[in-house]
Amino acid sequence: MLKQSISNNSLLLGFFALVSTAVIAGTFLNTQDAILENIRIAEESALLEIVPKSRHNNAMLDDTYTIDDQELLSLRSPKKLYIARNNSVPVAVIIPATARDGYTGDIDLIVGINIDGSVAGVRVLSHRETPGLGDAVDRKKSDWVDGFSGKSLDNPGIEQWTVKKDKGVFDQFTGATITPRAVTKSVSRALQYFSAHQHDILKLRATQTVNDEIISND
Repeated sequence: MLKQSISNNSLLLGFFALVSTAVIAGTFLNTQDAILENIRIAEESALLEIVPKSRHNNAMLDDTYTIDDQELLSLRSPKKLYIARNNSVPVAVIIPATARDGYTGDIDLIVGINIDGSVAGVRVLSHRETPGLGDAVDRKKSDWVDGFSGKSLDNPGIEQWTVKKDKGVFDQFTGATITPRAVTKSVSRALQYFSAHQHDILKLRATQTVNDEIISND
């Protein structure tokens, strides 16, 4: 009887496990589309902070291709580059970049660059910088990143693309220099990347038939 009881309990547990798995799988499938749509909305919101709808009329999330640059952008994996267009005419691009020399590790950001080579806007996407000090690079904490808007490789000159402590033109934070120095350097390198690849970026995106062409250092 003991063996029979164990066997019955095992079958019962197995049945409940099977039912639970089916319920979880069904719930996932039913909510997957909603989750993906929420992710898309959040992603688009970040892009629109840099290039608002008043400046373009295309869907930036659909006007992309993948780049994998480790030299200037310091990317650790392929990421999306976005193009903003107004009536099919490019007005800006949004380039991903990573500052690997943050105080406590990588700082991932996106850099909006107007077609004339000036900065449209910068947003830090993720970081582990010290709260109350280095985290001021986050637009939710301060407006420090707004200081890049309108700047270009010619304004100021490339040698001044650093913090004031290093004889540059950008402010550092009280008690924290490493973080703003790293972000400033990363933004300047994104501008250099755009300057070097602008023709290829716009020509490639205009002629490609797939949405995932990869530009690399090769």
